[in-house]
Amino acid sequence: MNAIYLRRSRKVVLKSGSGSQADDTIAAMQKNLEALGFVMSPALMERVRTLEQDGLASFYRSLIKDLRELVGAHRGFKPMYPDFPEQVREISEGRLYLNAILHYLTNKLPVFAKSERSALAEAVELRVIDLGDREDFERIFTRLAGAKTSLSPSDKADLIWFVSQYQERIAPLLPSEIPSKENLAVLGAALIRHAPATADVLSSQIKTATDVLRLAVALSDGDVSLASSVKFIKFTRAWRRTLLAWLERTGNPVEDMLRWKKRWIRLGERLHPGDYAKDFPKTFAAFKALRNNERVVTFNSQMESLLAVRDAMGALRLLESRPGDFARRLDHLLRIATDHDTVLARFRPMVARVSTPVLLQMIAHFQQRHSMPDLRIFFPKGEVGKLFAIPCGLPDLPTSVISEVVSICEATLVERFSKKPSLGSCWLDERMAHYNVPLAQRSASKALRTITRGSRLPLPDAKVLRFFIWWRNGSSRTDIDLSAALFDANQRHVDHLSYYNLRNFGGCHSGDIVDAPQGASEFIDVELDKLRTAKVRYIVMMISSFTSQPYCDLPECFAGWMSRQESGSGEVYEPSTVQDKLDVASNTQICIPAVFDLDAKEVIWADLALKNHPAYSNNAINNLSSLSLMLRSLTSIAKPDLHTLFSLHVRARGSRATSQDVADTVFSTTAGVTPMDVDRIRADFL
Repeated sequence: MNAIYLRRSRKVVLKSGSGSQADDTIAAMQKNLEALGFVMSPALMERVRTLEQDGLASFYRSLIKDLRELVGAHRGFKPMYPDFPEQVREISEGRLYLNAILHYLTNKLPVFAKSERSALAEAVELRVIDLGDREDFERIFTRLAGAKTSLSPSDKADLIWFVSQYQERIAPLLPSEIPSKENLAVLGAALIRHAPATADVLSSQIKTATDVLRLAVALSDGDVSLASSVKFIKFTRAWRRTLLAWLERTGNPVEDMLRWKKRWIRLGERLHPGDYAKDFPKTFAAFKALRNNERVVTFNSQMESLLAVRDAMGALRLLESRPGDFARRLDHLLRIATDHDTVLARFRPMVARVSTPVLLQMIAHFQQRHSMPDLRIFFPKGEVGKLFAIPCGLPDLPTSVISEVVSICEATLVERFSKKPSLGSCWLDERMAHYNVPLAQRSASKALRTITRGSRLPLPDAKVLRFFIWWRNGSSRTDIDLSAALFDANQRHVDHLSYYNLRNFGGCHSGDIVDAPQGASEFIDVELDKLRTAKVRYIVMMISSFTSQPYCDLPECFAGWMSRQESGSGEVYEPSTVQDKLDVASNTQICIPAVFDLDAKEVIWADLALKNHPAYSNNAINNLSSLSLMLRSLTSIAKPDLHTLFSLHVRARGSRATSQDVADTVFSTTAGVTPMDVDRIRADFL
């Protein structure tokens, strides 16, 4: 339980005891936590003080284990050159080359005596661990289940953990509504497996054929976003009947089923609708139509035909029953319509039925429409974090029309938010504009901090950034490479640090390790002042699987970065200096964790994948064009930000406070509701 609570909220549940621990004991515990970059809050210290000796020992072992895993200290880090970085800087080019060749031929590392290193001599900002309670812990489940956007793999795993542990006792924790259909499928499959008596909650939530399909995919451990295919399991007779009954009550499911025709045909082979033709005739007819390729006129086919001939009025009539589709196609309709007022007049009465995430995306899109960069950025569905960029090139729209669309969307959200409880006086940090709203987390990696892609975090006041990676072999020898590509202010490639270029004017690489039966690690140091002198602005951190195994096939792989003042101070790997650490477990061979903007002194959170199967040697130089495109995309991304979202909430149900100290509600990067409170934002503010 506390492992989840720590990772998500930096809190633990700890029952009070009858002991009285001495100050020296508490101080020793605090000192050991500091080495990992954490500190106990006063409330937690006092609770720990009440523990008896056995309870203290058990809590301490568990806490240290969980914290070490959070920052990566649960694994041993042994770089090729143990006195990195000085050792790499001092060895001749010839010796570096020969050491690498010998390692490639024998898979053995060169043997060096490790020199004594000075103690870490820099101040570290510690992360506070607070005392929580079971009620607050259980709210994690309620917020996950009630999230209005998709969940990440670690979110889904935590959701399933709650159901598997609580079983039928999960019922009181279920939210009244499960708005995300993807999350409904994951939750539904967990309820069916672990709390079947509670699964009747699904009956009122499943409303479309695609809802049924997602649930069948979740029961088969597939991708509920439907971005990839799945092999369906054999369903029991009872669940075949239940799934078919839900399909029957959706009305005419054929059009919905045609969107995923091949999946439905495969699912039909498991559901045997012919056995229930008399009980569910519409469903049987729908499967028959799919198998026989019967011609069906669908909504999308009609809409595309109307847009192709620029029939805006016909499209408006067709969209009157589909507010979500109307909202997503509004820009297109305004571009082809001769009368913008008519389009907006039709949109106004429907906008109240458009979801909050879609309205926020509309506001961001139209607000930046006149100043859009030359690329439009998309994050496609799926469990791999991909980014697509296409040329923008949208025709202009009148400024008055754009302003009206934004006003309509904002007024609708203010009206919607005004029905929520009052926030009182509010303090809103302007820096929240640098953080994106968590709208698409389905492919987000498990990380030390939960951050939305494209968000910009302040870069610590450091002289050196130290990137790191740790991995262990999969079913065969596995070579994972850590690289850093350097670009100037115009996003032109300057240089890179990698296994074939261990040092340059701005840093050095710890050496290429190509086999990790017991685990291996690589590091890169970049010296920020030297890079700025060399006109480097952007550093793109890159991880690539040289031996072509996807990361999801490895038993463990994680990466991150540290903030250091002196490269030779402390051990090569110092847990307390870890700023971010994320698990690399996606079904791809190339990952970009982050981009570092040295001029703006910001970290752009990426957590993105490049191509699944590179057609040539998988390294930084051979993927330079893709890296450049990713850099351009991440630095010009236009997505809804948290400042906009929270401003609308303040307008709707609060007032502006003159200072943070007197505010009832605080929206800040460091206090109150922060960008890291993803669970709360998704459930309570979207």
